[in-house]
Amino acid sequence: MKLCRFAHSDRDVHVGAIGVDGSLRDLTPAGVTRLDAILEQADPIGTLSALLHQNLPRLDPASVRYCAPVEQQEVWAAGVTYLRSKAARMEESDFSATAYDRVYSAPRPEIFFKSVASKVVTTGDAVGIRRDARWSVPEPELALVLNSSGRLVGCTAANDMSSRDIEGENLLYLPQAKIYERSCALGPWITLGISEETVRQWRIRVRIQRGHETVFSGDTAVSQIKRTFAELAGYLFRSQKFPHGAVLLTGTGVVPPDDFTLLEGDVVEIEIDGIGILRNPVVVV
Repeated sequence: MKLCRFAHSDRDVHVGAIGVDGSLRDLTPAGVTRLDAILEQADPIGTLSALLHQNLPRLDPASVRYCAPVEQQEVWAAGVTYLRSKAARMEESDFSATAYDRVYSAPRPEIFFKSVASKVVTTGDAVGIRRDARWSVPEPELALVLNSSGRLVGCTAANDMSSRDIEGENLLYLPQAKIYERSCALGPWITLGISEETVRQWRIRVRIQRGHETVFSGDTAVSQIKRTFAELAGYLFRSQKFPHGAVLLTGTGVVPPDDFTLLEGDVVEIEIDGIGILRNPVVVV
């Protein structure tokens, strides 16, 4: 079952549910106007299933504009969780290579702040590449949706845009390489009620279109993430409080070759089994 935010003919943002039959149900008449009305429940799936027994409006999922499936949650990210990402980060810079090598095997993961909710874009919106960067790439990632107690309640697809040349120049430039206008995309919705065991059977795919040509494609398995979801969430919530919950990106295992960089007008398409497709054109910011 999927939980989403969407805008329809009235342009207001609604909370909706996509059932197993593929239909979109507007939860507004049932009094659900925020995602956390579902995500903070002890049994989100049970709560949603009970609501769907009501006579709620049905909409064609293709007739609405999806909004980012995040409201007041902070968005954070974990890095160097795949062996491939460790290798890529070490290739970026001889200066920082040792640090990336060590953090991959260290007890404490790399976790960094990515975005406030208001700056997150969603499927159909443009993602950005920095105008002062020479080497920009998408990072297709599974995102964990965590409630205020740190419990995993769902997953969504993420694009953790990155300026590899800026990060490679110096480790301390990581915030500038990762946090800028349109650098984080999430969506198109949140898949609820899935276990880590199930999610680890999924694959993540990325395709980059330039005009009518596919200039890069690749895929990886969620099972290749080195750390457990509970471990990553546990470190995020250490000495931290997230009264509205948090979204945690889990790192990338798909990295384009070193001679590749995104260009304005490219289209990045990320697909994750069990979730769907996050599709974004690219602009310079």
